[in-house]
Amino acid sequence: MGMWGIVVAGVGIAAIVGSIYLIWTIGKFPGIKKITKDNRLLKIALSAAILAAGFGLFAITMSVINAVIVLIHLMLFRLIFGIAGFFIKPGKGKENTFYWQGWFSLIACTIYLGVAFFTCNHVFTTVYDLETDKSVGNLKIVMFADSHIGTTFDGEGFMKEVEKINEENADIVFICGDFIDDGTSKDDMIKACEALGNLKSKYGVYYVYGNHDKGYGRNYRGYSASDFEFNLMLNKIHVMQDKVLEIDDNIVIVGRADASNNGRKSIDELTNDIDEDKYIIVLDHQPHDYENESASKSDLVLSGHTHGGQFFPMTVFGMAPNDRTYGYEKRNGTDFIVTSGISDWELKFKPGTKSEYVVINLKGK
Repeated sequence: MGMWGIVVAGVGIAAIVGSIYLIWTIGKFPGIKKITKDNRLLKIALSAAILAAGFGLFAITMSVINAVIVLIHLMLFRLIFGIAGFFIKPGKGKENTFYWQGWFSLIACTIYLGVAFFTCNHVFTTVYDLETDKSVGNLKIVMFADSHIGTTFDGEGFMKEVEKINEENADIVFICGDFIDDGTSKDDMIKACEALGNLKSKYGVYYVYGNHDKGYGRNYRGYSASDFEFNLMLNKIHVMQDKVLEIDDNIVIVGRADASNNGRKSIDELTNDIDEDKYIIVLDHQPHDYENESASKSDLVLSGHTHGGQFFPMTVFGMAPNDRTYGYEKRNGTDFIVTSGISDWELKFKPGTKSEYVVINLKGK
């Protein structure tokens, strides 16, 4: 079983356990006790009905998977306050009639996921200032990844993000994969590609595939990977799949096929023939070839894929097998940046991280 299989299985088990736990805890609210006259079976039935209604509401307005996320977080907060309640007891001879564990759980979960909803659906700007001793002058780069069109914005909604990016007056724009998703409609795919055609930059827009873009070989979306690539190229997007392109006398772009492509070239195969005096920018959707990339001629490696970890504890402890889950690091003279993505995959919450596009101010000779 792969990593995502384990994650899905874990989420499923947590949802089942959480449902049972929440049915029990809903029944402890004084209002439920009063309505059911503390009849055990009636209390369980009413609590289950309330939970099912809440779950159904989130499933209809968002999706089933987002409803599961809400359920699991509510269960976790109730567990936290339940543990706290074990240690916090009313004074001797006093009875705590206010069911604070239940109410505090609802309030804390609402605030926590409310903030996470905002950080997922609002696109922030993250700026990095880098330096090189190579002769590139001053270069302003905009990079984003993981649009997963249809999750937090559709094709038309993406145009608003393009307008914001254009305000950066970038010299070059990079898109590091997963622009579309399995659920992206043909109409949204076309409109989103047309929006890309409105991106303005001195050197153009360059794209590498992610693991979702090609749709896993089935035509269930109503269009093929070739249709998607045609629309990218129709809108003057440079598709870089195991491709090397020199954009001026001092800058070379290396676009790697996604790591899910077993036939992709190694970083050495792609960079060995490049003049080492040139500044080499590598686009690689999945950030888990750092050892080889840092040992190569690469100067800057840009990635996405991880969504910044998405949820605690992955936002703090990282996501294996990736070399980095989010942010910047330098290895053996090579700069690496992983973005948390401009949108999200299926989920509408990003607790502990955010949706963003990245601006890199590169200062050279």
